[in-house]
Amino acid sequence: MLFMRKTTALPSAAEALPGRAQPIPTATRHFVNGRQLQPPYPDGLEQAVFGLGCFWGAERKFWELGEGIFTTAVGYAGGHTPNPTYEEACSGRTGHTEAVLVVYDPKKVSYEKLLKTFWENHNPTQGMRQGNDVGTQYRSAVYTFNDAQRKATDASKATYQKALAAKGLGAITTEIAASGPFYFAEDYHQQYLAKNPMGYCGLGGTGVSCPIGVGVSAA
Repeated sequence: MLFMRKTTALPSAAEALPGRAQPIPTATRHFVNGRQLQPPYPDGLEQAVFGLGCFWGAERKFWELGEGIFTTAVGYAGGHTPNPTYEEACSGRTGHTEAVLVVYDPKKVSYEKLLKTFWENHNPTQGMRQGNDVGTQYRSAVYTFNDAQRKATDASKATYQKALAAKGLGAITTEIAASGPFYFAEDYHQQYLAKNPMGYCGLGGTGVSCPIGVGVSAA
């Protein structure tokens, strides 16, 4: 029981590991589309950050959207420790969740479509775990970059909560907060399932469709 409490309780800033001043080494190019992984990005593009369990499978869901997706990357978000390693994030002592950065062209793909992909491809009611993956680093999260993203996220959460409740599922536990630092994960984690097609992916949705963009109101 002590183990379970430690792995599902977020550390305070004072309790978090110290980290390091310099970023850890990572890839420079997207393994699938060859585009740059890190900023600065071309003008007119926007960023979104989502946590939906193990970031290997989560990232693939977004790069597979194709049109309008400039690049994707995996990393650590929502925590205290600067420039954490994978092992540190998995210890539960950094406060981060495994996250996906999506850089997209809003003229070609809407933020609402990204939200729909987010909600439908994991179970956002499970707290500090996702399926068999237990720990604070697997929590569901959306980190927003502006007021428009925040409003869209809140509205989509309300809409999806109604859809989940209609199917007998519980309350959404997703963390929704303003975006802080996104720390890029190590090279081997980037586009992992493209490099390792038989690699582990524990991602699974609820089977409940999120009615965003189909004339359904959250009210």
